[in-house]
Amino acid sequence: MTSNLVIFDTSIFIDHLRTGCYQERIGTITGLIRTSSVVLAELWRGATKLNEQSFLKSLEKNHPVLTPTEKNWLESGQLLSKMRIDHGYSPEKLRDLHFDLLIALTARSFGARLITSNREDFELIKKYRDFNLEVWSI
Repeated sequence: MTSNLVIFDTSIFIDHLRTGCYQERIGTITGLIRTSSVVLAELWRGATKLNEQSFLKSLEKNHPVLTPTEKNWLESGQLLSKMRIDHGYSPEKLRDLHFDLLIALTARSFGARLITSNREDFELIKKYRDFNLEVWSI
């Protein structure tokens, strides 16, 4: 299933908020931007400045929020177990991967293109479940 939906990973928004480095690219994106509830949760966890909080409120208001399904949650646990067996990852590494995996599985469910600057983790996830991935670098 492919669509014209676009989901930005947390890494894109963090880089953008800190440096503005993706301003032009975000402004010229083609497709309908959707926001992952997982990305919003990660961003809210670290939003300490008023401008960051205002940005998040605007993001929530202006772009429909997509949330992982029950199937996505269950599949994420199964895939993390397989990654642990395949790579010997520590519980800490698996915890770090869990939200990224949920973001990827949500994008996959909606046929959305996921844009990230976190190449390593998302290319690893793509080896386990194919999804439409685009990696930006600064």
